[in-house]
Amino acid sequence: MALSHTPNARFEDANSRDGASTSKRLRVLGYVRVSTDGQVESGAGIQAQREAIERECDARGYELAEVITDAGVSAATVAKRPGITRALAALDRGDVEALMVAKLDRLSRSMIDFVGLTERARRQGWSIVALDLGVDTGSPAGEMMANVLATFAQFERRLIGQRTREALAVKRATGVRLGRPPSALPEVVRDRIVAERAAGATLAGIARRLNADDVPTARGGRRWYPGVVAVIASEDRNGVGSAHDRTPG
Repeated sequence: MALSHTPNARFEDANSRDGASTSKRLRVLGYVRVSTDGQVESGAGIQAQREAIERECDARGYELAEVITDAGVSAATVAKRPGITRALAALDRGDVEALMVAKLDRLSRSMIDFVGLTERARRQGWSIVALDLGVDTGSPAGEMMANVLATFAQFERRLIGQRTREALAVKRATGVRLGRPPSALPEVVRDRIVAERAAGATLAGIARRLNADDVPTARGGRRWYPGVVAVIASEDRNGVGSAHDRTPG
């Protein structure tokens, strides 16, 4: 799963040291996140991330348009974080040209999620900069790093598929019926679909990858379709959890 990425021309213009007075400064959106209430109250984690972003923008001559914060929010999925959702919308509109984070895990702890974001950035023409790992998708080195991470993301998806098949095999062996509605999918499969969709993957692309990884459907079928993926993704947006999360009426 290699990502083909042409360095962003706007990014190169902003980085050029020749004719610096006439070249456009890269407009950057900073993103910071802490996951616990204690970190929110102390403010230390947020401030440290903000200062690292501000220093790097000053050093590179970038224009820091805004620093968006998700306070007390976990990294489970991009879709459930209001701050990053707003940031991605601004990037897709072209209001800013790069997203900068002090640490990659502040943006995503899921490799699948991150690779989906890099693909979205490539399609929309903006860049991701993660200071701790030196990842900068607007440069050739950043493109190489994204391709390496894409390989590991593919490996992660296959491991998820394998674990899902093994778990379903155990259930079948113990006589558990697997003919369940989509909302009762194994949590790992539902989270994968939601994460990939939130990162900008198409419904057809998600279905194709699930089929390639031999992930069974909720009813034990062997074929995923975009319509089924859409139902699961929309259930998550509407706050519908798995069957065991719902109280019988």
